[in-house]
Amino acid sequence: MEAGKRSINEIFNGNKILEIPFFQRSYVWDESQWERFVADMEFVSQNNKPYFLGSVILKQQPTSSGQSIGDQRTVIDGQQRLTTLNLFFKVLSLKLGNSYLNDIFRLPMRNGQIALLHNRNDVKAFNRVMDLNDLDDIQGDDNITRAYKFFKDQVDEKTINIQNVLTNLMFVGVDLNHDDDEQQIFDTINSLGVKLTTAELLKNYFFGRNDIQLYIDHWQSVFEPDQESRAYWETNIFAGRFERSFLDLFFYSFLQIKIQDSTLNVRSEDKAEFTKVDGLFESYKNFISRYQINKLELIAEIKEYAILFSENFSLDAVDSELPETPGIERINAIIFGLENSTLIPYVLYVLKSVSNPTTRNEIFDYLESYIMRRMVCHEVTKNYNQLFSERFISNQILDVPAIKAYLSTRTDKVNFMPSDSEVSKAFSESKLTNKQATGVLYLIETRIRNKSLHSTSMMGIARYSLEHIMPKKWENNWPAVNSEDERIQRNRKLLTLGNLTIITASLNSSIRDGSWDTKKNGKANKKGLIYYASGLETFSSCLSFPKWDEAEIESRARSLSVMANSIWNA
Repeated sequence: MEAGKRSINEIFNGNKILEIPFFQRSYVWDESQWERFVADMEFVSQNNKPYFLGSVILKQQPTSSGQSIGDQRTVIDGQQRLTTLNLFFKVLSLKLGNSYLNDIFRLPMRNGQIALLHNRNDVKAFNRVMDLNDLDDIQGDDNITRAYKFFKDQVDEKTINIQNVLTNLMFVGVDLNHDDDEQQIFDTINSLGVKLTTAELLKNYFFGRNDIQLYIDHWQSVFEPDQESRAYWETNIFAGRFERSFLDLFFYSFLQIKIQDSTLNVRSEDKAEFTKVDGLFESYKNFISRYQINKLELIAEIKEYAILFSENFSLDAVDSELPETPGIERINAIIFGLENSTLIPYVLYVLKSVSNPTTRNEIFDYLESYIMRRMVCHEVTKNYNQLFSERFISNQILDVPAIKAYLSTRTDKVNFMPSDSEVSKAFSESKLTNKQATGVLYLIETRIRNKSLHSTSMMGIARYSLEHIMPKKWENNWPAVNSEDERIQRNRKLLTLGNLTIITASLNSSIRDGSWDTKKNGKANKKGLIYYASGLETFSSCLSFPKWDEAEIESRARSLSVMANSIWNA
């Protein structure tokens, strides 16, 4: 390994092919980085002294016999800067009519071939720009084309002193021999602040430059076959306090399944390490290393699970009407609509292990019952990760009797299944978050709704608002109470499920805090609950009530609890 400062001409020396590996990320710089780059070029032009733009790490490539190829190197770090440099100088050469600036980045001994060989994602767009003979308008939304358009519109050639740039623009160059540990260098770069995703790190870890077909068959075909697939895997959701992509959720879930494999005998302390969300890539490396996991077999297994994941997990469930029958759609609503991502590893395990659809849906039905009963009762969720990822998977719990048998042994508050009486009490007393209360009412509604009686379908869970029937600000428009204790009791009661309903749109503020009659019927051109909540079987019968007070709230709570206990059978 050799390190030192490198000029543009030393990196692009006229005979050196710089290959960006196919598994590296696409070109991702955007306008903020391009603006900074142009400012850097103008600064170097005005100041005749060395200016360091960043690092470039290149690795010598071996031949099949193990000997080094003298003129071919892999770009380990620096592809964003080198690509930008090429695009900038291409535009500058066209603006100035200076072919020399264009030739710097080509190989005269290889018939003028472009020295920087881009990966599969960017090669067409990059070569199209580099082969331009004029400042043509070209179409495309990729970042390569966008960068070209930016430089074409924004670069003032009169502000660039070419000689100063070529002389003083420097990189911190690191040249690796073909037998140097590329992975160690890559990991070090990442640890120093280059933000690479877990998928990018794993891709680099699993595949070498000679593994193109393996990569195409087992990675690209699943995670990167087209833009639609890339968009799916890049979808972000909130998992607890953090925002995570589907890709990260998948790799986390897959690892949780693998470490429970009894044949591997993964130590409990290692399981604790591998369940941490942070450092997921390190967990994979350590797992593979410590337990001598065959990478090729693991990659094949990842593909199988990834296909199952993409076929079954979707945000569609929060935006469209749910079926009344148990299945993956309702589980998706609970996972993504109610932020219960800890279910994903076990659900994925069930999808892979249980071929009988009836048995699968029975499991999903019981999981819905378990989650929703505990939600209504405001029970803690801190142990869900251990319960679903470790206990259920490690014990190969793959049918409802096995789930019931396991839970029957857990009498602690952390894992127990609430009884019917506890659920009934909770409907009268529990104060849930708005999201939780919406989920409880919505999931009940979708199970009891008689679709033959309704001309319109329900919307997705994410499209409903939660309304307090007796408003929080009740003092001005609702009957008074006789004592401070009664006022406190009323304020508590109006936060419980009996006083809540889902509606299709938020009420106008003048309606929201109005009297019961106003809230039902609306006022002037402002619509009320009769408009926004009619057709909801969890509430529509209440619209005929002449009044709404604690007695009606309690009566509705009892009615809802009967529905819940029937639907979410313990």
